[in-house]
Amino acid sequence: MINDLWYKNAVVYCLSVETFMDANGDGVGDFQGLQRRLDYLAGLGVNAIWLMPFQASPGLDDGYDVSDYYNIDPRYGTLGDFVEFTHSAKQRGIRVLIDLVVNHTSDQHPWFKDACADKNSRYRDWYVWSEKKPENADEGMVFPGVQKTTWTRDENSGEYYFHRFFKFQPDLNTGNPHVQAEILKIMGFWIQLGVSGFRMDAVPFVIAEKGADVKASKPQFDLLRSFREFLQWRKGDSIILAEANVVPKENLQYFGGDGDRMQMMFNFHVNQALFYALASADTRPLAKAMNETRERPQTAQWGIFLRNHDELDLGRLTEKQRQAVFSAFGPDKDMQLYDRGIRRRLAPMLGGDERRLKLAYSLMYSLPGTPVLRYGDEIGMGDDLALKERNCARTPMQWSTEPHGGFTKADKPVLPVIEGGPYGFEHVNVAAQRRDAESMLNWTERMIRMRKEAPEIGWGSFSVLDCGDPGVLAMRYDWRNNSVVTVHNLHDKPVQITFDSGIGESGRVLIDIADGSDSRADDKDRHNMVLEPYGYRWYRAGGLDYLLKRSDI
Repeated sequence: MINDLWYKNAVVYCLSVETFMDANGDGVGDFQGLQRRLDYLAGLGVNAIWLMPFQASPGLDDGYDVSDYYNIDPRYGTLGDFVEFTHSAKQRGIRVLIDLVVNHTSDQHPWFKDACADKNSRYRDWYVWSEKKPENADEGMVFPGVQKTTWTRDENSGEYYFHRFFKFQPDLNTGNPHVQAEILKIMGFWIQLGVSGFRMDAVPFVIAEKGADVKASKPQFDLLRSFREFLQWRKGDSIILAEANVVPKENLQYFGGDGDRMQMMFNFHVNQALFYALASADTRPLAKAMNETRERPQTAQWGIFLRNHDELDLGRLTEKQRQAVFSAFGPDKDMQLYDRGIRRRLAPMLGGDERRLKLAYSLMYSLPGTPVLRYGDEIGMGDDLALKERNCARTPMQWSTEPHGGFTKADKPVLPVIEGGPYGFEHVNVAAQRRDAESMLNWTERMIRMRKEAPEIGWGSFSVLDCGDPGVLAMRYDWRNNSVVTVHNLHDKPVQITFDSGIGESGRVLIDIADGSDSRADDKDRHNMVLEPYGYRWYRAGGLDYLLKRSDI
């Protein structure tokens, strides 16, 4: 079973082909460049890659406006280049997940053009139409402050089409059986070309009932089971990682009570509580969020992340909590986005303090689920707030001190590489950090190795231990007669804590597997330790012969 459910103990690396490496010399990253960097990713220790959209697109929303699901944007290469890439990744033991963007298409997609040209088109009902502009057209925008409406008039047919996102992204009518069949065909196509699954974009919108007359949309959860069944018929160990920012009481609807829907979901609930904990040194809401998302089928898994390619969404925090995070990490208006989030990368959010960066990522790797790391965060890349909206955190990867950070030999990349200042490629790059044993890059490699050697976190059950200080998070994981204990100090000052591991005799000795000293319990079975500011510890209970003690079931 442990081999079948590979995603339970994986480390996923999120990247954009466009920003990773340009081998063609046109200023845009491509699959040939990405293929050349696979050895870097293998050396880092990741065993799965999540690719942001690369299909044919006008590029008005970083590829999330797809105009052809069965082809690659020519800037990135050809289908042949893609197959060479997936083959090379497989040779290195790296699985490939790709974005599946099927809530909407580009308005330049042939389906939509045909639907606009003729009301009798076979594709007309593939989209959502209304003769009159609905009364609620100014509600439910995904990008408030930038997006003005969810219904736009098509000049050709005189009717209004629905778009939950930008007006150039008309929603597909996912309740239409023909659209559903096409989505399965799209998945089957890319599975055949070597991918191991999909990060499905905007899942709650994909399965929502759509239409001008829909007052209270009901999710079509059976769609998720159809997607799951199809994938497992085609490739038994393929998965869907769902982007679904939903409240905890809805989680089982997406996983399926019997684990028959989505294999993975991003844990937005824990993500937001984690940033509040980092901002306030109060881990109690984080512990509460973990408990609220504890229930899931045995085959299901959470994706744990800090930052991704979108804004940091704080919409589910209380107003007081949200303002605390804004104040700590995005106090200026140009650091914020859509009235709900922060658009910065993690390193500048934490003031470039490497102690806090390492604490934050140690926390991420040690929370219940599968860690998802964003490209460039392994070297502490910064952002360029001069770029509009989310592009500020989507700048090219910084490989070396050569022009454009070694990303391209072109005169000018499509997005500028960060240059000058504390986060410029001259100071923050892979080549320099490779030569520094204590760099963020080499630390990340060690942490990923340690995380993969602690399957208790991915597979086991967790307990939050009482250590008497809400600014310190102490946790224990149990799995197959083995236990791991992690401790993280979110204070900017040293603290002394005391806790009982709750393991019994084998928990009297905790062996440090990261750095520092081992811990031995007192005569009351309690561990006493001092943690430096932003300090953390990873322990194994009992001893380093734990593999000999691990049970088979």
